[in-house]
Amino acid sequence: MNRVLRGGLAAWPAISLNKDSRGSTDLPIRVRVSLFAGTGLVRALALTWRYKILNGEALESLRVSRTPFVFTLWHGQMLPLLWHHRNQGVAVLVSEHKDGEVIARLLAGMGYALIRGSTSRGAGRALLGLVRTLREGNDIAVTPDGPRGPSHKFAPGAAIAAYRAEAPILPVVAHVDRYWQLRTWDGFVIPKPFARVTVAYGDPTRVQAASPREAADHTARLESLMESAQTVASG
Repeated sequence: MNRVLRGGLAAWPAISLNKDSRGSTDLPIRVRVSLFAGTGLVRALALTWRYKILNGEALESLRVSRTPFVFTLWHGQMLPLLWHHRNQGVAVLVSEHKDGEVIARLLAGMGYALIRGSTSRGAGRALLGLVRTLREGNDIAVTPDGPRGPSHKFAPGAAIAAYRAEAPILPVVAHVDRYWQLRTWDGFVIPKPFARVTVAYGDPTRVQAASPREAADHTARLESLMESAQTVASG
């Protein structure tokens, strides 16, 4: 039985962040304690999840050829997918908003590199960071329906980054048999203990375009590829 829960980051108490002389963000002690406890809880829960991988050769072929690429994953499926790909040197775009600072520290604890910025606010700087990271030979992960939705609607940022860096996009989705679901815009999924998580990769695809505007026109096709992978994962 799956349950819908109230809450999510939007329900967290307001966080006041201060920066030290080096520009580092200092989280309040109560937030640091909650973060420490939450990280331990996620790890304990995630270690019980059982993964099944479909079309894993798509990822393997990119890794063997050392081709930097763009993971695209839906925002609501982040938790099981980011856990599965932890400690692989992938870079993730994280908002500079106060909630983003908490997420950033959680991701850093999973071995992710961080690109700070937002596709909705200061999008140009965020896009430059994504492209630079790809050109340096590193993989990136983007939630094309984030940070605020609509859910499962592919915004153009990932397509434009892939076009500018001449990098392929690798769709990846998850299907969870037993989970809690937050009442947030993305329907954020938290797999229950010992849940079976099916991860399905689409085939790598490139954005063949003559301009960023033309690259943005690929969103419908890319969204369709995500939907096809989801059909496969759901079995």
